[in-house]
Amino acid sequence: MYDLIIIGGGPAGLTAGIYAQRMKLKTVLLEKEGLGGQIALSDIIENYPGFPSISGMELMQKFEGHAKGLGLEIKLTTVEGISLDGNWRVVKTHEGELRAKAIIIATGAKPRKIGVPGEKEFLGKGVSYCATCDGPFFRNQKVVVVGGGDTAVKEAVFLAKLAKKVSIVHRRDQLRAEKILQEKVLNTPNIEVFWSHMLKEIKGTKTVEGVFLEDMKTNSRKYVEAEGVFVFVGINPTTDFADVEKDEKGFIETNERMETSVKGIYAAGDCRVTPLKQVSTAVGDGAIAAYAAESYIEELK
Repeated sequence: MYDLIIIGGGPAGLTAGIYAQRMKLKTVLLEKEGLGGQIALSDIIENYPGFPSISGMELMQKFEGHAKGLGLEIKLTTVEGISLDGNWRVVKTHEGELRAKAIIIATGAKPRKIGVPGEKEFLGKGVSYCATCDGPFFRNQKVVVVGGGDTAVKEAVFLAKLAKKVSIVHRRDQLRAEKILQEKVLNTPNIEVFWSHMLKEIKGTKTVEGVFLEDMKTNSRKYVEAEGVFVFVGINPTTDFADVEKDEKGFIETNERMETSVKGIYAAGDCRVTPLKQVSTAVGDGAIAAYAAESYIEELK
């Protein structure tokens, strides 16, 4: 029996764990894969206060060290569902059921697929969703980056340090990333941007050899040689196990206290509906969720 169960070990979950420990709540954090979340895969973070430049992995190690230093219990397991039993919230895992008075869902989101021919077939054979993980395999080669947001542009700049050439494929005629990131792209000589283009097909034999792009203005196609394709077109929330109100994309609806549609269940970070998905906002969410959960638990007493 716990006071609080936190599902997810990224920035939001670890922050909630830190606050819960300081509030002396009996807490366990459940994580399926490994602590840190998607941001741990990021090569460099330049907008987290106090750290002008730090790798995602290093920052998350600091979060983890802080939480463990306060005695936070962490279990590696997969959550299959959540149910209610009176004032108890029941979490079903691969190892059995856990009960708590409150739950914080902080499961984040995963990269979205584009669904073009060759994407699935060449996964791990040239197709990737993580430049930090796989970028070094494409040193001095040609790669394509699909997307125009912060992640796509940031990862393109990182890949440009390794690859011979980086081609950014973007559906619009201007990037959506932060202005400072856009400037980096436009000032990097081995980055080319295909404006108003869509990736239509990934070609190759045993590994990726090139891609077909479609010009959205002329509907003409062109072939671009590339050994690697990095896809950054958004994220899908990891919320299938939670029976709470969500938007049309599956992100959990909450109020300003991170309360979901089910009393005693909270959501924090990238898995919820939020206008900005950053480490700093996830941290704020986690703190608010823990504070609100503690108030709810006190009310039960």
